[in-house]
Amino acid sequence: MAEPAVLYAVKERIATVTLNRPDRLNAFNAEMETGLREAMEQAARDEAVRVIILTGAGRGFCAGADMERLSGAAGSGGATIPREGPKPLDLGRKLRADFQHRYSYFPAIPKPIIGAINGPAAGLGFVFACYCDMRFAGSEAIFTTSFARRGLIAEYGLAWLLPRLVGPGRAADLLFSARRVSAQEAAEIGLVTRVFPQAEFMPQVLDYAAELATAVSPRSLAVMKRQLWDAMLSDLDAALTLATEEMRASFHTADFKEGVAHFVEKRPARFTGK
Repeated sequence: MAEPAVLYAVKERIATVTLNRPDRLNAFNAEMETGLREAMEQAARDEAVRVIILTGAGRGFCAGADMERLSGAAGSGGATIPREGPKPLDLGRKLRADFQHRYSYFPAIPKPIIGAINGPAAGLGFVFACYCDMRFAGSEAIFTTSFARRGLIAEYGLAWLLPRLVGPGRAADLLFSARRVSAQEAAEIGLVTRVFPQAEFMPQVLDYAAELATAVSPRSLAVMKRQLWDAMLSDLDAALTLATEEMRASFHTADFKEGVAHFVEKRPARFTGK
């Protein structure tokens, strides 16, 4: 029996979601699309999960859309690519419409998503990396938007998101040229947060994820993630208003009381997310 196209595992409050077509550098197909969304929804609902890592099996992160799928689209004028996205996420609360499109739903997941870019991230894989809350890269990782070299465009909101990560000029460079960018350059331009030596890449990522999973308030993480993404769609006045509301609300939470208590008592935190 073949392995699933997306693997899901939880250990010590960390959910690891792994794109699992290593023989194709995890090129994205319909089975992966369904599996990735299901895994992210599962992690969002699971109270035992506090942090999510998205990575790829083998030596690649995601080489983009499967070329067989693109070949079919080229022959059919795009008719083989679904026009409608999946149903909206059902997380038991109202979600911003901006984060309900086909691949823009990562910001709606109320837990940090760490993109663990272990190898090539191209095209659609590049898009997924950008929608993660932060990106850690192995020293051998390579990034490319790819689209211009396939006769395509900046897909799935990348024309809005990429300039906010690296600035308009660098975004234009990466999109127009579709050139290959090393992990080191990606860090220099702000595309990735950190670069770790390839041999110790995943242990380093897991160490960071473990810190988020144990040392900080999961409620704080959820609120701050929403603040960061909402701020990109609003102005300073709205950000200040939201911050004031959320600060007042935090004073009434168990996590705030624990945050003060563990500091005063000089002991490890025992946050509950409440």
